[in-house]
Amino acid sequence: MTERYDNTPEVALRWHRAGAGAALATVVQTWGSAPRPVGSQLAISGAGEIAGSVSGGCVEGAVVAEALEALGDGQPRLLEYGVSDDDAFSVGLACGGTIRVLVEPVGSAMAEALLVELCEARGARRGMAYVVNTADWSRRLTGAGEFAERFRADRSGFEEDGATFVCVHNPPLRMMVVGAVHIAQPLVQMARMAGYDPMVVDPREAFASEGRFPGERLSHEWPDEALQAAGLDGRTAVVTLTHDPKLDDPAIEAALRSEVFYLGCLGSTRTHAKRLERLAAQGFGAQDLARIHGPVGLDIGAKSPAEIAVSIMAEVTQTLRQRA
Repeated sequence: MTERYDNTPEVALRWHRAGAGAALATVVQTWGSAPRPVGSQLAISGAGEIAGSVSGGCVEGAVVAEALEALGDGQPRLLEYGVSDDDAFSVGLACGGTIRVLVEPVGSAMAEALLVELCEARGARRGMAYVVNTADWSRRLTGAGEFAERFRADRSGFEEDGATFVCVHNPPLRMMVVGAVHIAQPLVQMARMAGYDPMVVDPREAFASEGRFPGERLSHEWPDEALQAAGLDGRTAVVTLTHDPKLDDPAIEAALRSEVFYLGCLGSTRTHAKRLERLAAQGFGAQDLARIHGPVGLDIGAKSPAEIAVSIMAEVTQTLRQRA
């Protein structure tokens, strides 16, 4: 099954606690066509084991060597690498670039307690920023409120002072797909490719089967119960696809009572109007109903299940990245 979660900090903590030693390398700045974005991380053990990536393979060997030296002297390092055109091409890029990498040995430069607190926040799906001042090497953790725009945009980077680096640890994106219909099959594949952890919810076991959704998380609970059990938050998208009010409406009501960033519902304009009438009768106001994207997806003239899935993923992405 595909890895659902970037667990590089957790791996580093596990190696450190096991006595193997560990360092975390983080991309802090890029120029040109850098292979990995700012905030990407690589964990290195004292035995030279690695998890994660800072360059897609271009400079990992050099970073590992520097990390082993850092584990020896306990000091952080700010490294800069130019990725040549040939090296960049080998990892799938057309041209090279330059990256800066911060290497921090755990237990000395990065206090174990800070890493523990960060991992606990990540496990509880709480947004957390790791802030390091590269001028005086002070470090701290802070919640999403202090850097709200960075969290909204999933953007790690240096502040205007050029010394304060903010590494954003947002909870993984999730997509709850209610209705194991034909559209759901390409949709969950696209969602996973876009970095989401999808779950398919349908009490009809013949629809939500391993054969139709190999390797995916499936729930045969009633939709509102399944969504409440999974937990709905601001990093979750909900898409309802069954056309059946008995299944869709409970999921929609659960989503409207939560902070999900996206709620999209399949159905024609006429079907959606009837849906809004039912929800209004349940006490939902105009502001609640305005959160629903219906009919679901951007209007790109989609016809096939795969095309409709494309339109849904496009609208989900637009909502995530352009919301105020």
